[in-house]
Formats: sequence, C-alpha cells, structure tokens
Amino acid sequence: MVYILLAPGFEEAEALVPADLLRRGGVETALVSTDGAVVAGGRQITIKADLTLDQVELDRADMLVLPGGGVGVQKLGQEPTVEKLVREAAKRGIPLAAICAAPTLLGRWGLLEGRRAVCYPGMEGQMNGAVAADSPSHVVVDGPAKLITGQAAGSAFDFGLALVEYLAGRERAEEVRASICY
Repeated sequence: MVYILLAPGFEEAEALVPADLLRRGGVETALVSTDGAVVAGGRQITIKADLTLDQVELDRADMLVLPGGGVGVQKLGQEPTVEKLVREAAKRGIPLAAICAAPTLLGRWGLLEGRRAVCYPGMEGQMNGAVAADSPSHVVVDGPAKLITGQAAGSAFDFGLALVEYLAGRERAEEVRASICY
C-alpha cells in the first residue's frame, strides 16, 4: 500500500497525478488526510481522502509519499504524527518519496544524510545532509537509500512514473506511460 499524506494546502498536481499513475499501474494507493475525511488543496480543490492519518498501517506500507505545496508542507511539518510516522517508516526501511518543498521536511528530520535528492529550486539549503544530484533533474531516485524526490508540480508525471517503476517495474511504468500518451 502506498500512503500519500495530504495536509490542508497540499499541491493538488503533486498528490493526484502520482496517485492516478500508481493506480493505473496496479499499485494499491490511499490518499491519507491529516485533517478529517475531506481536505482542500492549495488551489481549493477539495478531495475526499481514502483514510485519515490514524488509519495508516505501516505493516502494510510499501511507500510513504509527501506531496508539496507551501501551506501543505508547513502543516505536514507541524503534525507530530506525520513526523513520527515518517521516522518509523524510514527506520523500518519503507521507501519514502517527496516532491517540491516536502523533501525539506525529510532534511529537517535528519533523513537525507548522504542521500541524493532534489527539491523546489531555492530550497536546497533546507535539505540538511542531502547530496546534490549528479545533474539537474526533475526527479531523483536514490534506490539504495529507498528515496525518490521530485522538484515541483511540473515534475508530477515524471515523479509518478518513477514511483510506478520503483514499485511495479520498468515494464509496467512504460505501459502506464504509453496509456496516457506521455
């Protein structure tokens, strides 16, 4: 199960595009709200979440995904349960994925040390311990570290396809890519 964590103000494209692509790829995926069953994104698009934060079962987790969005990331970072959940997932070796401003939370929590990662341009100083990517990239997959990061909303399709490839294989990701004419 992939859990995509949504706090009010999340960036809709960074949450919903990966969720859509993962589901197309046959990967069980749940949208998880930190704030009740219904959560509004940064553009005031309202989403009915599949689960609330207290329903996440790490024993079933294949990955945790943190979408960006300035307000959404701020609220994710203020939620002690989110930090506890992400730290425990990292401790258990559950892959983590974050996009836009969300990788800075992983940096704040000390989870990027020695890992290759990317974030929203200009926020690199908040990526405590991260190693700069070898080349400018919209998505960085640090397989050994079980970490996938994306740059911004414009990276949502590449980010989502990287998640599909990581969890379901390259062939399945290519099938999804072809099915959406990308």
